[in-house]
Amino acid sequence: MTLQELDMNKTYTYADYFRWKLEERVELIRGRIFEMSPAPSRRQQQISGNIFYELKQFVQRGPCEVYSAPFDVRLPRKSASDIDITTVLQPDVCVVCDASKLDEKGCVGAPDIVVEVLSPGNNAKELKNKYEVYEEAGVPEYWVVSPQDETVLVYTLTGGKYTASRMMVAGDSVHSTVLNGFSLDVARLFE
Repeated sequence: MTLQELDMNKTYTYADYFRWKLEERVELIRGRIFEMSPAPSRRQQQISGNIFYELKQFVQRGPCEVYSAPFDVRLPRKSASDIDITTVLQPDVCVVCDASKLDEKGCVGAPDIVVEVLSPGNNAKELKNKYEVYEEAGVPEYWVVSPQDETVLVYTLTGGKYTASRMMVAGDSVHSTVLNGFSLDVARLFE
């Protein structure tokens, strides 16, 4: 099956997504298909790997698990049934501290931290659509990392709405409200 064979105006569910055997990488946001970049650049992979490594080192003795893409995060609105889930994302890195949200297919429900590393072609999708669904799903922390600008912006959920940190650059450190004591040097992130 190819992406061109699918009706881009139709609303799909995780049950549909799970049956597809597409060559292209896609995500579902509110039932709509969004094509992902064919593969992250080497630089994006390095940055994503740096973040994964730092988070993994920090959580290795606790209840949290760290995952990197491709890893399906299903965000249910009505029920956790595959036929009801219309949002399936593959964040670059995510942290899940509630083991009951994990199954063999990935994560069902809001991860505790989601990290998206921007690519030149996906900024609008990351900054608008994903922001909205992560906020609605109750993801406590959503990090947006820009390799082009070498910046990190952290959104923290407060009272059901995101509040943004200031734009962090070299010389700053990312601190997590979810992972008490975690700190990530922004300059090292982009090395």
